[in-house]
Amino acid sequence: NQRRFRTFNVIDDFNREALGIDIAVSLPAGRITRYLDKLAEYHGYPLKIRVDNGPEFTGKTFIS
Repeated sequence: NQRRFRTFNVIDDFNREALGIDIAVSLPAGRITRYLDKLAEYHGYPLKIRVDNGPEFTGKTFIS
């Protein structure tokens, strides 16, 4: 099977702890925001988010 998959890694920059990893064939902005909301239930919302400016992070869904 030659299907590629994508990973979404959430890492705390201060202590380098991996807070979560989401793996899927496709990671649209809606899925990313739902995953971040799920992590925020446990860890709280961060003051800042650093991203790599991929298409899932530059669309209206993620920015709002």
